[in-house]
This record gives sequence, structure tokens and C-alpha cells, in this order.
Amino acid sequence: MENGKKNKGFFQKFLDFVEWLGNKLPHPVTLFAILALLTLVASAILSTFEISVEHPGEDQETVTINNLLDGEGVSYIFSSMTDNFINFAPLGVVLITMLGIGVAERSGLISAALRGFVLSIPKTLITAGLVFAGIMSSLASDAGYVVLPPLGAVLYLALGRHPLAGLATAFAGVSAGFSANLLLSGTDAMLAELSIQAASVIDPQYADGMNVAMNYFFIAASVFLLTLVGWFVSDKIVEPRLGTYNADSEEATAATDTDEMNPLKPIEKKGLTWAIISMVVGALLALLLVVLPNSPMRGDDAVGSYMDTIVQSPFMSDGLVPIIAILFFIPGLVYGLITRSIKSDKDVANQMTETMASMGMFIVLAFTAGQFVSYFAESNMGLVIGVYGAELLETLKLTGIPLIIGFMLVTAIVNLFIGSASAKWAMMAPIFVPIMMQLGYSPELTTMAYRVADSSTNIITPLMTYFAIIIAFAQQYNKNVGIGTLISVMLPYSIFFFVTWALMLIVWMLLGLPLGPNAPIEYTP
Repeated sequence: MENGKKNKGFFQKFLDFVEWLGNKLPHPVTLFAILALLTLVASAILSTFEISVEHPGEDQETVTINNLLDGEGVSYIFSSMTDNFINFAPLGVVLITMLGIGVAERSGLISAALRGFVLSIPKTLITAGLVFAGIMSSLASDAGYVVLPPLGAVLYLALGRHPLAGLATAFAGVSAGFSANLLLSGTDAMLAELSIQAASVIDPQYADGMNVAMNYFFIAASVFLLTLVGWFVSDKIVEPRLGTYNADSEEATAATDTDEMNPLKPIEKKGLTWAIISMVVGALLALLLVVLPNSPMRGDDAVGSYMDTIVQSPFMSDGLVPIIAILFFIPGLVYGLITRSIKSDKDVANQMTETMASMGMFIVLAFTAGQFVSYFAESNMGLVIGVYGAELLETLKLTGIPLIIGFMLVTAIVNLFIGSASAKWAMMAPIFVPIMMQLGYSPELTTMAYRVADSSTNIITPLMTYFAIIIAFAQQYNKNVGIGTLISVMLPYSIFFFVTWALMLIVWMLLGLPLGPNAPIEYTP
């Protein structure tokens, strides 16, 4: 395949434009700083128009836009800056979760689990297995991107298939399916906390009842749908289009000089076995905290049914994030001790330190994003926009399924220019969550619609963090692979994932099924 230097078609020119425009955007840290400043200026200007709305909550009080550049506002800016950073909703939950996941990743547990799974499945199921492993790798996305795409390429090459098809299959699972999983991850905690914070503007009492597992039922079911869809697209569309690969090329020879295809060593198998056992035991012990009467983290038995007691328990609200971290930390520790990747407590401390070091950019982003989110809430602009936005959409008769689809398309377009999921949702949640709540749709539904659109289009945006790495992997097999080539290969996955996943969400809505524990489709004040 050519990288499109000559006679560029319309699509290639469009992709070049997207890349150029996206590269002109400031860094997300700078972008949030600019948004925070614009919020301050906008609050000063709009406050002069004496705009007011009736609060949609039970008190029905009149809400006006606060001027954050008057004397009281300037005092708020400086006095709240530290709290805005520390209280930025995703900051604590992401860092705590990553402490546990980081040990599992850096001890080699996640890499061994992915490699062992992919190499152990029958050849006829290799495509489905790669997609499934990619989706599950979102528990530790770095490991998924680094391990699975090159492993998929080498595996396909060894089977006499096109290596780029294997790479694309794994990349589709890892990136396009990162919002689907059978287990909860840091992504769930991060996005949920932003949604809870945005929902509290309209209904603090409702927000208090939300939890980080708000989308769990839907994302767990999505794993099987996306595995089947990815399998179909890979075998029926992508690989036939790529054609026959010349396995005698210099690139293929160089790329096969790797140990990616080596089976797990006996010590790795032993470590993996005991890690799984420790995770199961840990999960059972965690359940004892909530399932038995008088358990320490059980909810009030008077609230309703047995499930209501669990859903509305401290276990599901404040306790779930540290439990997730522990359930990754212990197996990672067990695996590391058995395989000797962990020899002492110093190694554990170093692995945690390395994980936190890799989160440096997120921490800096949390500072500027925290200021923007707090200023937006303090100014009351989010609430005012939510009320007026809901009235506009009602006037336009844009409700129900067309509204959800429209929101997903907006998310997909924004994703072409801003790669960070947390950055996008930190900007979009304060606006769209209140609007959707005003129209009767739950924050949980809005969050899930965002996740579907965002995940589906990750693989076709050059601004996605790992896009350049995937190109580098692909160039080991074809030195002419460029941005346009990779996007053209991944576009079928993006289209099929978006359409089928959106249809699944629509059916879920029509059936009125809960998206997760205590997570309805509709919002009722």
C-alpha cells in the first residue's frame, strides 16, 4: 500500500487537514488553562446581562451568573486554587487505581496474561481472541498497546497471514474497545467521577447515589458484541483488502527477530497460576465485606431489596476504587515474587514510583482542568447553559434517540482533534450532563453515549497518544505505511464499532435496562 504522496484523493486530503488542524490545537494542559481564563472573562461579561434561570432542583430558586472577576470572585480564584486541584474528581481515584494496576503491569503479570491467552487459543479463533484480549487490556492500556499489536502482527505472520491484519485487529480491540470490559478499571472511575461532579450541579442528591460502576452492565455486555464485530471486520473486510503479504521482504525478516512468539516459560506459568488464584481469593474476601448481613461495608437493610442494599452500600460508592487497586496489587505482587521480577519491598516501591512518574502528565492536566471545572461550576454558567440548552432542544424537537445519536456524532468529531478521553469529558460533562438531565436522561446514559462514540473513533485520529507507536510497529512490515494508510486500514473497524455499538445502546434504551447498579436510563428529579 502506498502512503499517498502522489495524486492524493479527497479522503487523503481530508485526513491531512485533520492532522494539520489537530496539530494546531494547544496541548491539553494549555487548552484547559485557556478555557479557565475564558470562563472568568465570560462570567464577567454575561453577568452584566442579568441572565437568570429557575433552578431545576426541588428548591426552584432563581440562579444568576456569578462574576468571577469582581472583588469576591478574585478572592475565590486565589483561595480555591489548591482545593480545585486536590478536589478534581478523577485525580484521587485514578492515582489510587493505578497504584495497584501499575504493580500488576510492571511485574510482568498483565503482559504474561495477554501473551499466554493469545498463544493458547485455537488458530480458528485467533482473530476473535486478539480482539477480546485487546478489549480486556484496557485494564492497563499501556501494556495493551505495547504488547498486543506487535504480538498480533508476529502471530499472523507465523500463520502465513498478513501481519498488518494482526496488528490492526489487536489495535482495534485495545483502542476502539477500551470502554468495554468484564472488569472495572481506572477509566470507569475517572469518567464516573466527572459525571457525578457535573450531575451535582442539577441534583446533588441524585449525584450522591451515583457510583463508579454506573456503566458496568452495558460495558460487560459490549465485550461480546465488539469481539464478534471486530472478528467479522478483520476476517471479511480488512485482511482481504490487504491482500497477500510478501513474507520474504527485508521488513518481515527484521520484524521476526523478536521473542514475542515465545511461549510462556514454566516460571511465568507458575506465577500466572498463583496470581489468578490470589485474585479469586481476594475477590471472594472483598465480597464478604458486603454480601453477608452485618458486613462492615453493607448498606442499610431497610432501604429495600437485597440488591438495593448492596448497590447503595459504602462498598459500591467509596470503597470500590481501593478494592479494585488491591485486587490488582496482590496478584501483581504474587506474580512478581514467583518470577523474581520482585525481589524485595524496594522493587514494589520502585514499581509504584515508576507508575506515578508515568502519571505526571495527568497530574499536571488535573491542575488546569480542576481550575476550569471549578470556575465553570462557581460561575453557574453550566447550570444556565443546561437550562437554556434543554429548552432549545425541546423547541427543535430533538429528543430521544435522535438526541443521543447527535450527541455521539459531536463526541466523535471532537475526538478527531482532542485525543485524551479525560480531557474531552472534563470539558463536555459540565455542559452535556445538565442538558441531558433537563431532558429526562440520566448522567449514566450520557456518560455511556460519550464512551461509545469516543472509543469507536480512537483508532482513526492521528492525535491519539499511541497512534505514532502503532505506525512504527506497522513500518516494520511495510516501510511505506503512513498516517493515511493506517487510518484507511482502521476506518472499517471504527464505522462498524460505532454503528453496532450505538444500535446496542439504542436497544438498551428502548428496553429500559439499567446501565449498571442503580444506574437507570431516565432521570427523574
